[in-house]
Amino acid sequence: MKAFSELTEREVLAVAISSEEEDSRIYLSFAEDLAERYPDSAKVFSEMAEEEKGHRHLLLQMYEERFGPNLPPIRREDVKGFIRRRPIWLTRNLSLDTIRKEAERMEFEAERFYARAAEQATDVGVRKLLGDLAELEKGHEHLAAKLSNAILTSDVRTIEDNTRHRMFVLQYVQPGLAGLMDGSVSTLAPLFAAAFATHHNWQTFLVGLAASIGAGISMGFAEALSDDGSMTGRGSPWLRGGICGLMTTLGGLGHTLPYLVPDSWPNAFWIATAIAGVVVFFELWAIAYIRARYMDTPFLQAVFQVVLGGVIVLAVGILIGGA
Repeated sequence: MKAFSELTEREVLAVAISSEEEDSRIYLSFAEDLAERYPDSAKVFSEMAEEEKGHRHLLLQMYEERFGPNLPPIRREDVKGFIRRRPIWLTRNLSLDTIRKEAERMEFEAERFYARAAEQATDVGVRKLLGDLAELEKGHEHLAAKLSNAILTSDVRTIEDNTRHRMFVLQYVQPGLAGLMDGSVSTLAPLFAAAFATHHNWQTFLVGLAASIGAGISMGFAEALSDDGSMTGRGSPWLRGGICGLMTTLGGLGHTLPYLVPDSWPNAFWIATAIAGVVVFFELWAIAYIRARYMDTPFLQAVFQVVLGGVIVLAVGILIGGA
């Protein structure tokens, strides 16, 4: 993969052309899916698809004038920083709200790409074209944000609120949730394996502390290095990495701290383990709630995925420690 700053002007135009072609097909798929249920909204997506085709034509014309007819085989998936979208357009009978959110995400990413590409372009004509396309994509983003219940509203405040919410989810909720899930679940096995292998609280606490801090450092760097945020709007990579690392550490420390119960207490091990078990229960349910609240995951599905995964990891730790 290449970083955006490493792309040549030719490659930037080639990525833009392939992106416009793909987005046009996606919008046509949305229009086809909505045609019977929401004909007004389907018409909007059809018009957006036609505009994307027009954008592609302009870009292709500019490319051929400068570089000839041969397009290099580079797509946005080959450029570091683009959001990897789930192919939800392959699913039929999607809700209008789901399609609207996906369209907002697509146009927001496209607008960011053209704005950055215009800054990087050296040719005056190319810079102007990319800047104009950035403004057009921004208008599409606002149009997509207005699609709700098959009625096109004109409430600017709604658009602004949607944008702020999206940025909050991208920059804070996603990395924080990823860290919390990793810290809460991945540290269960080493912690409870140490607990049932030693039956000593202090040694168990040290293992949990090391696992939590180690996982926090690892997840923090992984998040920071995964995306520089220049095109996706996900913000500073070090801010996201710090949030992810911190939440990972806190997720592990939650069920580690109960093992600070002094070993001198009667039944100290079982007291600490019981408290840790209660903490794990609330951690897993909190993760399920956040996924349902911010990540559009049905609550019962989120509970099943998170709690089942946590229980399996917990059982593995207990079985290994008791062996």
